[in-house]
Amino acid sequence: MKLVFATNNPNKLAEIRMLVPSSIEILSLKDISCNEELPENSDNLEDNASQKAYFVYDNYAYNCFADDTGLEIEALDGRPGVYSARYAGEDCVAEDNMQKVIGEMQGEDNRDACFRTIISLVIDGKEFQFEGQVDGQIIPEKWGGKGFGYDPIFLPDGFEESFAQMSVQRKNEISHRGLAVKQLIEFLKKRR
Repeated sequence: MKLVFATNNPNKLAEIRMLVPSSIEILSLKDISCNEELPENSDNLEDNASQKAYFVYDNYAYNCFADDTGLEIEALDGRPGVYSARYAGEDCVAEDNMQKVIGEMQGEDNRDACFRTIISLVIDGKEFQFEGQVDGQIIPEKWGGKGFGYDPIFLPDGFEESFAQMSVQRKNEISHRGLAVKQLIEFLKKRR
């Protein structure tokens, strides 16, 4: 089975390829010569994931899945949420986003947060969605150098390491994306 993962993020692509069984070949946008910016203009994760997956399916005729992920911080009324990737501005990088969150959380006692991932799978014209969530805390400074995005400032509940201190394998076992991908894989196994 061939499936396109609609992302330009090489870190996400590598994580997903490690998780799926060898019977499923994961193609990147580059593999199908999709160089366009994918639509992502909704104010919620579910619709953004859906837009991206349908775009590839409708324009390139590949079964496809896409994800949208948000870091939701209780003290910030759920921000950055759907805007996590561009929280510090349109041309920002992960470091800018982290610094903005660290700044906004200064002096805040409630550090509760969650990472939430929605995966939208469009297969043979039908859509299925899967959700993964991991709860944790925003820590006041960066811990670790692995991972990407907000990983260095997110401490998952029940652990003493940030996502950026964990091995990729360990993170995949407990992460929001890992949990959503497990559901996706179980679904695909039943379809064969």
